[in-house]
Amino acid sequence: QVQLVESGGGLVQTGGSLRLSCAASGRTFSSSTMGWFRQAPGKEREFVAAIRWSGSTDYTDSVKGRFTISRDNAKNTVALQMNSLKPEDTGVYYCKAGPAGYLLTDRTNYDYWGQGTQVTVSS
Repeated sequence: QVQLVESGGGLVQTGGSLRLSCAASGRTFSSSTMGWFRQAPGKEREFVAAIRWSGSTDYTDSVKGRFTISRDNAKNTVALQMNSLKPEDTGVYYCKAGPAGYLLTDRTNYDYWGQGTQVTVSS
C-alpha cells in the first residue's frame, strides 16, 4: 500500500508561482513513476507532469517551460514548481504513483492517488 499526501495549493494571481509537494509513504517499490494530474471545473482530468526513477521527465505541452517536476534523493517526495501561472492552470491537482516501466497515464493494479490540492489562478 502507498499513501500520497499533497500540499502547497492555494490562490495566486496570473503570473505568480506555487510549489506543490507530494509525500509518499508505505510500499513504494512498485510506485517508481510519480507525477501530477489536474482537473479543472467542467473539464476532464488531464496529465500534467511525470518523473521516473531515472529522473527523466515528461510534461504536457501547455506547461512546458513553466512547470518543473522533481523528486528528492530518497525518492519519496515529488514536487511541482509552477511558474508563470495562468487562469487555465486552475484546478484540483492530484499526485499519482505508478509502477516503474509504465507511463503515468497507464492504468495498472498498482496506481495510487493523493486526495488532491486546489490551485486557483485569478485573472
